[in-house]
Amino acid sequence: MARPRTPLLSRERIVAAALALVDAEGLAALSTRRLATELSVSGPSLYNHFATKDELLDAVVDSVMGEVDLSMFRPPAPWRTALRDWARSYRAALAAHPAIVPVLAQGPGRRPNALRLADAVFGCLVAAGWPRGQATRIGALMRYFVTGSALGSFAAGFPEDAALYTEEYPHLGEAHKLAEHRRRIDEGAFETGLEALLDGLELRYGRTVNSTRGNDQ
Repeated sequence: MARPRTPLLSRERIVAAALALVDAEGLAALSTRRLATELSVSGPSLYNHFATKDELLDAVVDSVMGEVDLSMFRPPAPWRTALRDWARSYRAALAAHPAIVPVLAQGPGRRPNALRLADAVFGCLVAAGWPRGQATRIGALMRYFVTGSALGSFAAGFPEDAALYTEEYPHLGEAHKLAEHRRRIDEGAFETGLEALLDGLELRYGRTVNSTRGNDQ
C-alpha cells in the first residue's frame, strides 16, 4: 500500500501553519525550527519560500489583514457608514488573532493587504470631500482605536473577588461581575466608542467640508 504523500509545501501552507501556531501559543512560539516540525519538513526547505523570519511574519500579519472586508468602500459609499462597517470587520479580524496585534500596530510596511486597506480608507474619505491631510489623520485615528480595542479585555482585567472592592474601592462594588460578562461589555464599549468617534467626525465634517463647498459656490 502506498504511503500517504506529504502535501506540497507552499507559501500559503506555511503562512497558515505559522498563523495557527501564533494563535495558539503567541508570537514567541514562532521559529523556523518549530514551524518546520509542525509542517513535517526540514527547516531549510522553508527558506525556499521565505528568506527570513521577518519576511514570514510580514506574510502572516498580512494574511490577517486579508480577512478584513473592504467591500463597503465601493462608491458611492457614504463615508460614515463605510468607516463604521469597516471598523467592525477590522476589529473582528484582530479579535480572532490577538497575538498579531502588536505587530500590526507598527504600521502597514510593504504588506499588500495592509496597504490596500489604507488606500481604501483614504480614498473613501477624500472622495467624500475630506481634505487629504484630515483624511490621513482620520485613517490613523481609526487604526489607533480599532487596534487598541483589540489589545485586551477591559472587563477581564477585574478580579472576581468581591471582597477586594468592599472598603477601598466603594464605587467598584459590582466590578467582580465584569469578567462574567466580558464579551458583552467589551463589544458594547467598542460600539459606544465607535459611534462617539463617528459623531465627532460628522460634526467636524459639517464645519470643514460643507463650509468649503459653500465658499466654492
